Amino acid sequence: MLPRSGDVLHVTRAASVQFLRPIMFRVIRVLDWPTYDGWIWLDGYELNASGDAVNRRSIFVQREGLRQLQAAPEPRTHAVRAPRRPVARTPLRVG
Repeated sequence: MLPRSGDVLHVTRAASVQFLRPIMFRVIRVLDWPTYDGWIWLDGYELNASGDAVNRRSIFVQREGLRQLQAAPEPRTHAVRAPRRPVARTPLRVG
């Protein structure tokens, strides 16, 4: 699973040994830094029990060890506007 911006993940020891105490993590972005095969850098926020961001972090984890708690909402589609009418341009007399 490759996380997307807005995903909320449960990060445990299965993702990295540094997480003896599991955390909830909201992804801002997946960083494009060189890593070992199967590992990724994530930039985001550590969340408390009520879902509030308490600490901004960059974490190095195994993709297979991540568990998604909440998927990011689907991007909204923008309504297409009707084309604008051209403005009638007339010369102005100056002076």
